[in-house]
Amino acid sequence: MPCSLPHSEQVSRRQFDITPDLMLRAYRAGLFPMAETRRGDRLYWLDPELRGVLPLDRFHLPRRLRRTVLAGPYAITTNRDFAGVITACAAPGEGREDTWINPEIERLFGALHRMGHAHSVEAWLPGEGGPQLAGGLYGVALGGAFFGESMFSRARDASKVALVHLVARLRLFGFTLLDAQFQTTHLAQFGCHEVPRQAYKRLLSEAVEEQGVWNDAVEPAAVLAEIRRLRGTAGED
Repeated sequence: MPCSLPHSEQVSRRQFDITPDLMLRAYRAGLFPMAETRRGDRLYWLDPELRGVLPLDRFHLPRRLRRTVLAGPYAITTNRDFAGVITACAAPGEGREDTWINPEIERLFGALHRMGHAHSVEAWLPGEGGPQLAGGLYGVALGGAFFGESMFSRARDASKVALVHLVARLRLFGFTLLDAQFQTTHLAQFGCHEVPRQAYKRLLSEAVEEQGVWNDAVEPAAVLAEIRRLRGTAGED
């Protein structure tokens, strides 16, 4: 879930029309698109030599974060404000002056969302004018694979809480692969590790044939029960 385009991982600079259907075929093959900057007008296909993967069966949940999640400081929803989440992910933030999400990325993922292939998880706080979006993430679902694209946070732990809820839901929905694109220090605390390209593609080919089914209507009690089953660790961020 990177914030900028790693130049060493660019695989194609050719310009051609990218459609939602082409996006799905690319994800199935292990590719994903990024823009070089927020204002960039070109998209690049990436196929990293090492792929960041978050293990759904061995996800590490730091103890402090576990307490935070179970205390419920945020109201968690899915697919309530997909456009708001991707817009927030595209905006500059602390530690990132620019992002790889340009208007074309927003358009394509909006189309995938309407097709039922792109999903968001939102974390809300109460506000004077109603609930305020405090953090969230979005990604693409294909078979039993979920490709995490980006996340943002406007309040402490908001994006982390959204990630924990995503993992619990993916486990409940029958997903077997959570692709994080690249390994980062931030994601390492959750058990993210690097998988060589060919090994990743073997995992991917198996996962996309699985029947993961996203369900916005899942019972909150079932999600919390699944969160309690996640492996706790002493690490904190």
